Amino acid sequence: MVQGCTSDAGKTTLVAALCRILKRRGINVAPFKPQNMALNSAVTIDGGEIGRAQALQALAAGLPARIDFNPVLLKPSSDQRAQVIIHGKAVDTLNARDYHDYKRVAMEAVMASWQRLTAEFDCVLVEGAGSPAEINLRDRDIANMGFAEAADIPVILVADIDRGGVFAHLVGTLDLLSASEQARVQGFVINRFRGDIGLLESGLDWLEQRTGKPVLGVLPYLHGLMLDAEDAVATEAIAKTATRLKVVAVVYPRCSNHNDLDPLRLHPEVDFDWVGPGQAIPPCDLIVLPGSKAVQADLQWLREQGHEAAIQRHLRYGGKLVGICGGFQMLGRQLHDPLGLEGAPGSQAGLGLLDCETTLEPEKQLRNVRGQLALPGAPDFSGYEIHMGTTRGADLKRAAVMFADGRADGAQSADGQLLASYCHGLFDHPAALAGLLAWAGMTSPLAVDYAQRREADIERLADATAAALDWQVLDRLLGDSAWIGMNRPGSN
Repeated sequence: MVQGCTSDAGKTTLVAALCRILKRRGINVAPFKPQNMALNSAVTIDGGEIGRAQALQALAAGLPARIDFNPVLLKPSSDQRAQVIIHGKAVDTLNARDYHDYKRVAMEAVMASWQRLTAEFDCVLVEGAGSPAEINLRDRDIANMGFAEAADIPVILVADIDRGGVFAHLVGTLDLLSASEQARVQGFVINRFRGDIGLLESGLDWLEQRTGKPVLGVLPYLHGLMLDAEDAVATEAIAKTATRLKVVAVVYPRCSNHNDLDPLRLHPEVDFDWVGPGQAIPPCDLIVLPGSKAVQADLQWLREQGHEAAIQRHLRYGGKLVGICGGFQMLGRQLHDPLGLEGAPGSQAGLGLLDCETTLEPEKQLRNVRGQLALPGAPDFSGYEIHMGTTRGADLKRAAVMFADGRADGAQSADGQLLASYCHGLFDHPAALAGLLAWAGMTSPLAVDYAQRREADIERLADATAAALDWQVLDRLLGDSAWIGMNRPGSN
C-alpha cells in the first residue's frame, strides 16, 4: 500500500508507475483505492463510477476500469455534504458525521472488493487517501492504516519534497502512527526532487538513522507530465510558441471532471486559461462551461462573479461557447430540483441561452458512449456520461452528438454559437478535438492525440520510477508475484 504524508504527495502517480512496471514484467496486477474523495470520476466497464485516478492506474496496468478498483467514492456537493457511491452506484448524500457512522457499511464493501481482487490478481497495489496522520479521522478509518491493518499489508510512505519540509512530513507522520502501524511502514519514497542529489544524501542518511526505515527511492520532478488529475485542477503552465485560438474555462466551486479540458491545455495551438474566483473572463474565442456536482449553486456563484454578463458580451461579439454536462444544464431556461438532490427543493432560472430546461432525477445515468459530433465531417468521438438530470426542449432537435446506437445528445443554438452535450471526453479523440477547434474558429487545426500522449507519459513515468527505486527491497515486499516473467533477480 502506498500512503502519503499529504494530499497530492504522489500516491496516484507512484501506484500508476508501479502498475506499468509490473505489467511489463508480465505480472497480473491491479490498482485499488478503498475510499476516494474526488469530483473527477470515470465510468467503468461494469456500468459503475469510480475515481478518475483509479481509471488511470487501470490503464497503466492494461485493464479496463471496474468498480472494485475503487469501491467507495465520495463526491462533495457542499462543504458539509457528499454523495456516497458504493460499488459504482450512488446510495445517499450524507454529512460528515452521518458518513462516519456509515463507515461500517462502507468497510464491508471495501473488503468485499479486496477479496475479489486478491483472488483474481497476482498483485494488488493499494493507494491511500490524504494522510494516515489525520488524527480526527483515525476512528473507523477505511482509507489508510485502518485498511492496511485489516488487510495485513505492508506500507510505503511517500512525501513531496517540492512542497518543502519533506523530513518533517515523513518523521511527523510516522511519529503520529500507532506502534503496529509504524511497524507496517517498510520505507519512504521522496517525490518530485529537482537539483543535485548529492546535497540531499546527508538528509537521507539522517532520516534512515532517525527512523530505522530505508529510503526506497527519490523520484525526479518530471516536467510537463500530463496525467489525469485526481481532483485538483491542473494549472501548471505549458510552454507554447504559436497559439491561434484563445480558450477559457470557468472553475466553479464544485467543478467536476475538469480533466475534460486537458486536451485543450495540451494542444500547441491553443492558448488556454482557467478562470477562477475573483478573475474576469478575458476576451477569447471559446468559453467552456465544464461539469458541476452542484449545478444550481455553481450557477449562482457564476452570476455572483459577473460571468453571466461576460458570457452574453462574448456571444454578442461572435464568440463560441461549449457546455459539458452541468455546463449544458446551466445554458437552458430553467433548472428544476423538485427532490432537493443538490440542495433545497425548487427551481432556478438558467442562463437562457438554449431553449431547453433540466429536471434533476435520483437515478444517475452512467454509460460509456461513442459516436459522431454533429459538425462538418461528422468527426468520431468516444466518451462517457455521468449525470442525474434529464433535459428537454426545442433546441435538442439540433443535437450536438449522434451516438452509435442511434440516440442523439445535446443541443446546438440556431446561430451556431453554442454547443452543449452531456458527454465527457468530447475533446479526447483527435478527430473530435480538431472538429471542435475548427467550429470554434481555428483553420486547419493540428491533429493532437491526447490518449497517445497519456500513454507516452505513463511510459515516461514508469521508466523514471523503475530507475529510481530500490528493487531489492520492493521485490521482497511484493513477494512471489514480483518474479513472474523475469529472467533474473534484480532485473527491472
